[in-house]
Amino acid sequence: MSHRPAASAAAGDEGRAVVAPARQWWTVAVAVLAQTLVLLDNTVLNVAMETLADPVHGLGASAADLAWANASYSLVFAAGSFAGGALADRYGPRRTLVAGLVLLAGASSLAAFSDGATELIVTRGFMGAGGALITPATLAIVTRGTAPADRTRAIAVWASAGGAAVALGPVVGGALLTRFWWGSVFLVNLPVVAVCLAGTALLVPELRYGERRVLDPLGLALSVLGLGLVVYGVIRGGRPSGWTSPATLLPVALGLVLLAAFVVSQHRRAVPGFDVRLFTEARFAGGSVTLLLLFFGLAGQLFYCAFYLQGVHGLSALAAGAVMSAAAGGIVLGNQVSPALSRLLTVRWCAVAGILLSSATFGGYLLFDADTPVVWIAGTLFAQGAGVGLVVAPMTAEMMAALPPRYTGAGAAINAAARPVGSTLGVAVLGSVLATAYRGAVRPALTELPPGPRGRALDSAEAARAVARSLNRPELLAAADRAYLHAMYVTAAWTALLSLAGAVLVIGYFRPRPSMTEAGSGYGAAPSSNRAHRG
Repeated sequence: MSHRPAASAAAGDEGRAVVAPARQWWTVAVAVLAQTLVLLDNTVLNVAMETLADPVHGLGASAADLAWANASYSLVFAAGSFAGGALADRYGPRRTLVAGLVLLAGASSLAAFSDGATELIVTRGFMGAGGALITPATLAIVTRGTAPADRTRAIAVWASAGGAAVALGPVVGGALLTRFWWGSVFLVNLPVVAVCLAGTALLVPELRYGERRVLDPLGLALSVLGLGLVVYGVIRGGRPSGWTSPATLLPVALGLVLLAAFVVSQHRRAVPGFDVRLFTEARFAGGSVTLLLLFFGLAGQLFYCAFYLQGVHGLSALAAGAVMSAAAGGIVLGNQVSPALSRLLTVRWCAVAGILLSSATFGGYLLFDADTPVVWIAGTLFAQGAGVGLVVAPMTAEMMAALPPRYTGAGAAINAAARPVGSTLGVAVLGSVLATAYRGAVRPALTELPPGPRGRALDSAEAARAVARSLNRPELLAAADRAYLHAMYVTAAWTALLSLAGAVLVIGYFRPRPSMTEAGSGYGAAPSSNRAHRG
């Protein structure tokens, strides 16, 4: 007797299964757990950066190595999400989810036993490929497998996985690093994958369309290579050779050419994985770019926050993780408040409020120093998470509701890709800005050092502190902290300004009009009739 669940009786809209009300929330729970695992793998590494840079307890990774270890996961995730969406539409999200979980588990096992930074970067890329299969599949399961009246609430619960990951990632990573070696932050994935596989087998129904989309290996190659070259060039820009070096400009230019070729190739395909036509829907286009900018700022900020807490404040990995997890409480709160706030203010102004709140917290780093109370930092992170939570759930619901049902997988792939693309670019761009500003600030304090130690101290604040301890130079420790704070201020200012661009996009693209998401949901961009004049 087969234990495979079936979507009960009728099919609702095209390709959407009407699942029994009690069963559908168990299905959502499995999807949310799998999505939390994907996002956890992105956040858990933040608190491990300091350890991985340690030549004794870690891999002795350089600043560029760390940026790539962070970026390789998001890069392959982003580019592979288009193929993941096509696979979800072609073979069904249930089978795609299982394949992604198996790939993620295998790559995690290899990453845990990496012998060097290069091996870690490569295995993190394969982990990202697993995530690229999982995320479009889970969003498609949540969208297709719930009743219309429950759909946007289910999407809000799915979006809350980000809050859970932000909370669990730093805390779990810090706790594991306190007791075990750095590879444990990857092995923790295995029992979670086992639970997800069991839940998928027992609780997730088959959801497939009659029309099977054709896969696009050329598009996948163009998108991965294009994004990879752009990120490589941006990371190179933060090295001593600078932003005007041919080693920086040529990869960026070639990457942009390949990305342009990718867009053209997709436009010419009858059934593209990255359907450019979806961007003719203003809300889908505006929402995609807004989410990209939001996660650009969030990922970049978490990258330099981890070094600030552990390096300047001297917190342990576990303590730093606990502080950073404050953002998760804010994300959960924002996700839960967003339906009511969207009804009151419309999606447009709810999202603007969230972006403005997040931007203010990014700018709040300009007020932090070595003596800032940790509780203030935690409060800022909580407010930042609340701002993100106010944006993600209603924006995701609006974007998905704007699309025909047969494009759910393609839309889910683009929605899923916007976040890791933003995260990848955020870490690469803001990490390079941070490195450039740090070198400029610390250079005057290194003039008396021999060439070897001077070069290492220029690489990062962590390396400068190691040099200071080895040479018994306490004044160099203080100089490294001052230089890092200066670099953080410069980077935080740019983070806040770029985040504010998202508010401008929302105001422009989400003008009041009847919205497909208002029926049976807590969201909707159109205001009620007695407030329509308010826009």
